[in-house]
Amino acid sequence: MRHAILLLALASAAHAEHWPAFRGTASEGAAPGKLASSWNADSTTGPARNIRFRVPIPGLAHSSPIIWGDRIFLTTAVSESGNAPLKVGLYGAGDPADDNGRQSWVVLALDKRTGKTLWQQTAQSSAPRTKRHTKATHANSTPATDGKRLIAYFGSQGVYAYSLDGELLWSKDLGAFDLGPQGYDLQWGTASSPVLYQDKVILQCDQKKGSFLVVLDAATGKELWRTNRDGVSHHSWSTPAVIAAAGRTQIVTNGWPYIAAYDLATGRELWRLKSLGDIVVPTPILAHGLIYITNAHGGPAPLYAVKPDATGDITPAANSTTSPGLAWMEPRNGAYMQTPLILGDLLYSCSDRGVLKVYDARTGKLQYTQRLGEGTTGFTSSPIAAGGKLYFASEEGEVYVIRAGPQYELLAKNLLGEIAMATPAASDGVLYYRTRGHLLAIAE
Repeated sequence: MRHAILLLALASAAHAEHWPAFRGTASEGAAPGKLASSWNADSTTGPARNIRFRVPIPGLAHSSPIIWGDRIFLTTAVSESGNAPLKVGLYGAGDPADDNGRQSWVVLALDKRTGKTLWQQTAQSSAPRTKRHTKATHANSTPATDGKRLIAYFGSQGVYAYSLDGELLWSKDLGAFDLGPQGYDLQWGTASSPVLYQDKVILQCDQKKGSFLVVLDAATGKELWRTNRDGVSHHSWSTPAVIAAAGRTQIVTNGWPYIAAYDLATGRELWRLKSLGDIVVPTPILAHGLIYITNAHGGPAPLYAVKPDATGDITPAANSTTSPGLAWMEPRNGAYMQTPLILGDLLYSCSDRGVLKVYDARTGKLQYTQRLGEGTTGFTSSPIAAGGKLYFASEEGEVYVIRAGPQYELLAKNLLGEIAMATPAASDGVLYYRTRGHLLAIAE
């Protein structure tokens, strides 16, 4: 009987749509099928509509939900004082949050259909080893799974591997990370998420001094190699990308002062590109045989299309936007917080002020520019797409649904009812948004 139940469970997982990491598979941000176009989760504006469930999640975190089979996995940081301040919006202050008391770093598994908690494990309980930004949390990094294990990364509090049933397999302390803008006595915390690829865990560990890229054995936590990144990147909140193209597999890292790529097997640097934006967040993505990378802040906001066979320093000469390693470059039309999305032949890049710019992905030709909202709220959550529609969430929990294509068409504006900083997930026709205190499942 138990054998039959196990086979049924495995069959169910095999037929479910997985969303195994930040922005799904390979950070593409695209789900098969269709998702709901309209809903309401704000009780102050009317009755709930197309909300399958809305369950409370303890603590404060900007990590995204991930999905494997019929389970949703989340991480969070729970302050023992009950006070976890969060300041969102468009502001430039960089002071750390007053949230340095004892915390519990928690991993949760929920039933994808009902939102019921299946298990909960506390990875660590202690005072934070570093401070965080007022707009960040102590659990910003999205977990990752390959169906065999779950990797939860809490930056200075370590990395933890669990079975999908919640058994701790191994943990590793990578040290405390002094991460903040170079030249300032500020700590903003970590946000880069782990990447699981071919039984390897890849972690980008940038900081003011002592930055490194490390690859661990996913089964044991054993360190396979580590590459020193001092002088390459002093700070980054970007999740790295594994790119298999042009006959090689490379790890592409968005950083400052350099974007750089490394050989997956050895950690040897393959190419580098001078980064113009000095606060680096978006993840590199692959499409149409090109690697797309953007960053912003400090004036420039570049958007690059890098050839995957690039080698050496591919930085364009002064006053130039071309080099042998670049297919094209836009020096001032990139994004600060959001990872761009490529759907069909178009690249969608949205600024933290909600200015959406759409390009021909192959050539870089601008198709249109459109502001989402009134310009009074920030946009941090990265977009996802399904069924020819794209979903952009403001920090105030307003979700703009637009039709994919070379001309702007707004289909709906929907309300989540709470602050929304995390990038959503999607599976089997259901859209999952993590808000300030809840997880919402949205479906028609």
